[in-house]
Formats: sequence, structure tokens, C-alpha cells
Amino acid sequence: MSDGATIDENPLLLERQVCFALAVANRSVLKIYRRLLEPLGLTHPQYLVMLALWETSPRAVKEIGHVLQLDSATLSPLLKRLEAAGLVVRSRRGDDERNVDIALTDAGRELRTQALDIPPAVVAALGVDMSDLEELHSVLTRVNAAALRAESAEP
Repeated sequence: MSDGATIDENPLLLERQVCFALAVANRSVLKIYRRLLEPLGLTHPQYLVMLALWETSPRAVKEIGHVLQLDSATLSPLLKRLEAAGLVVRSRRGDDERNVDIALTDAGRELRTQALDIPPAVVAALGVDMSDLEELHSVLTRVNAAALRAESAEP
């Protein structure tokens, strides 16, 4: 290194960057999900919406956006495609026309049965101990919460 720093002292090494490790892990894991979700006719973002609805249906669009941390410009096209696929229906609330609820159709509820195979298939494809994945999930949840706090603290 021309600045005299050792590899361990160089804070700008690509391999030391959290953002790089997250980006590579994200692409690698999502590749596995894409392969597994394709037979269900879902993209990964659509799968996340369906997971939220399998927990609670109907659900307000704003609530889905909040839970998934997606803005309406990203969420709206996902919901339209899921509706076109016959998995969800959108309806305006009678008490406030601006609020839209999303509910599962029978086909959307039935798809949950097939989706039950996805989590264990991902774990098997990764070949990582479940305890490692649980620890990773815990750490990422804390990092996401810290990032949200940092973002909301910005002027």
C-alpha cells in the first residue's frame, strides 16, 4: 500500500465494508428465493407482500408499506400485479375513500400451503446451521432498527 497502512488498518478495503457484505449476501440469497418462488408465480417482493397478508388479511396498504418498509410508489405496482394474478383484491374503505384495504382471495390463501415449503428449502439450499441463521436474523434486525433511528435523526 502506498500510504504505508497495513491491510488490517485500511478502512477502505472492499472486503471490510458492511455495505459490500450485505449487498453480496442479499444478491446471493435472493437468487435462491427467485428459483424457489418461480413455480409459485411470485417475485421476491410479491412474496414479502403475501407473507404480510398471510399474517393478517385484510390489511391497509399503508400498513403493508410500513411493515415492509416500502413506499407507495414501490408497493402499488406490486399490489396491482398480485391483483391481476388473482391473489388479492383491493377495496376502498367506506369510512375514508383514501384508505385502501388489501385482502387475500381464495387463490391467495391456497398459495400459502405451497409457500410453506419455501423457508425450509432456503435453509437447505444455504446449507447453514439454523442457529447461525437465527443469529444473523437477530443482528440484521438490530442493524435495521439502528439504521431507521439514524435516518429519522437526520435533519
